[in-house]
Amino acid sequence: MKADIILSGVGGQGILSIAATIGTAALQSNLYMKQSEVHGMSQRGGDVSSNMRVSDKPVASDLIPQGKADVILSVEPMECLRYISYLKPDGWLITNSKPFNNIANYPDLEEVYKEIRKVKNHIIIDADAIAKELKSVRSSNIVMLGAASPYIDMEYDSFKRALQTIFGAKGQEIVDKNIEALDKGREHTLNQQKK
Repeated sequence: MKADIILSGVGGQGILSIAATIGTAALQSNLYMKQSEVHGMSQRGGDVSSNMRVSDKPVASDLIPQGKADVILSVEPMECLRYISYLKPDGWLITNSKPFNNIANYPDLEEVYKEIRKVKNHIIIDADAIAKELKSVRSSNIVMLGAASPYIDMEYDSFKRALQTIFGAKGQEIVDKNIEALDKGREHTLNQQKK
């Protein structure tokens, strides 16, 4: 079992919560895990990225070499373009469709999508709309994790247990909302696979 994952997005979009969920799931499953520091401006609006490596064998380095990432999980479409060279040929790029327009010269969104669609294995999902439907707008990052989950070589229920651990102190309603967001994201991807 091995999963090399690059997380990307913008500060304030919940990259740390995604990383914490994957990391907690790995540790609770007795897997080895290394995570690079979250690079970039973790303040709201700056670009943020992190490398996560999970395995059933010891992990030597926390950095993923170019062309070796199994998954790029991006909560912002333009940000995923920074890391495409790290994706292995049969890897998966999963990105939110909604941009975070934090710069004056944000590129044309259709051009961004065009570049994303050049990647053989990609999923573009409107995680913000799904989170809004769930009346839990802050859970779009967990929708994204759910969308990527079919391509992360870990037991799906381990993510649910991790959410219980991470959000348990905030009450069962928050836990349940996050699990529902996870399920909806996964459901979206599984439905895409059938097409």
